[in-house]
Amino acid sequence: MATCSPSVVISDDEPGYDLDLFCIPSHYAEDLEKVFIPHGLIMDRTERLARDVMKEMGGRHIVALCVLKGGYKFFADLLDYIKVLNRNSDRSIPMTVDFIRLKSYCNDQSTGDIKVIGGDDLSTLTGKNVLIVEHNPKMVKVASLLVKRTPRSVGYRPDFVGFEIPDKFVVGYALDYNEYFRDLNHVCVISETGKAKYKA
Repeated sequence: MATCSPSVVISDDEPGYDLDLFCIPSHYAEDLEKVFIPHGLIMDRTERLARDVMKEMGGRHIVALCVLKGGYKFFADLLDYIKVLNRNSDRSIPMTVDFIRLKSYCNDQSTGDIKVIGGDDLSTLTGKNVLIVEHNPKMVKVASLLVKRTPRSVGYRPDFVGFEIPDKFVVGYALDYNEYFRDLNHVCVISETGKAKYKA
């Protein structure tokens, strides 16, 4: 049985990067504390995860399931890297894609409930090799850009993890705070000003 791939561990005292060092939309200038994970680092790590997925699942048909909305950038970039590997290596993954939308946050707090919004009948995944998530498939492998160290964790760890981060509320790279900040390229820590400004 395969073990989980290693991740980049970001320490609790990581200072992040000054916003002035990056291209940040001016409408978010007062709403962010710092850049936590720069876009280039996200892309490099995602490329490595694609290699890990190919090594683990190459040669099998998989259904890549994207968890919307926050997962769409990571999903698209991961699949782009897998497609490059498919074209340029001896091992390839025949792939189809599907989407599911989940909602579990209000402001910066988990509601404790995961709501499935829209999406197809997940029974279509039965008997398939699924890269990301659900419903009695033949094989399930989960890829996640971020795993947060939090006292609320139940100990579950995805098979492919980009970064392990401290318990901070982060936005950007499609991760949102009440639908805002999805348009940031970097993963950033939201400021208290930003939380107040965009509070539901």
